[in-house]
Amino acid sequence: MQSAQTDIPPNKRSSQPLDKNIVFEAQGITKTYQMGEVQVHALRGVDLKLYEGELAVLLGASGSGKSTLLNILGGLDTPTKGTVVYHNKDEIIDLSCASEHELTEYRRFNVGFVFQFYNLIPSLTARENVAVVTEIAKAPMTPEEALELVGLGERLDHFPAQLSGGEQQRVAIARAIAKNPDVLLCDEPTGALDSQTGIKVLEALQRVNAELGTTTAVITHNAGIAQMADRVISLSDGQITDIHTNSTRLSPKDLSW
Repeated sequence: MQSAQTDIPPNKRSSQPLDKNIVFEAQGITKTYQMGEVQVHALRGVDLKLYEGELAVLLGASGSGKSTLLNILGGLDTPTKGTVVYHNKDEIIDLSCASEHELTEYRRFNVGFVFQFYNLIPSLTARENVAVVTEIAKAPMTPEEALELVGLGERLDHFPAQLSGGEQQRVAIARAIAKNPDVLLCDEPTGALDSQTGIKVLEALQRVNAELGTTTAVITHNAGIAQMADRVISLSDGQITDIHTNSTRLSPKDLSW
């Protein structure tokens, strides 16, 4: 079986993640929080593999554990039990026992984050917001290149207040990808947007995944978004309940919201 060809449009590309290299391998991940006298079990023994270049959607209702899982993959949190190992071309990092310094370096150089809220600096232009990241990266693209990739090449010198919500989110995506991360982790990136604006944001994510080959994980409660993914990983009550491979990926404009 051969891997999908990169020159095939994303909406027609067959999904074959098992032919690709493993980027994340999680085994037996649990996460427990102590809330006063009550223990909250956010994750309950999660096993998961994510593959190089795939676009995966982590689907679940609020409280299902998807944000906790994403935070652990991104080095923002560590599991209570279990292991999560990150692989790239140069290194293998056991994130479950890495030091704070190692996690900081991992987040800085390997991972791009996109959150529901844009977290842009109001006093900086789109170009300057992206440059904040490129100035500390090892081999970044220019802010202009990153903004062009998300369709904002003509909005470089606009301030956040001069941009729509969808445009601000695309600036946040440009900021995340400008350092050329191996992995892009997105937490409800369309959660604060209407469907038409959300489609533009998803098109930007799909373009990044297709053109840069960035392993991309998107968490959402919106089941319609799942149709644009290579694989859909469903979570409920801190456990993975289903992993489904889409035979084809739909373009965001063809999704049913």
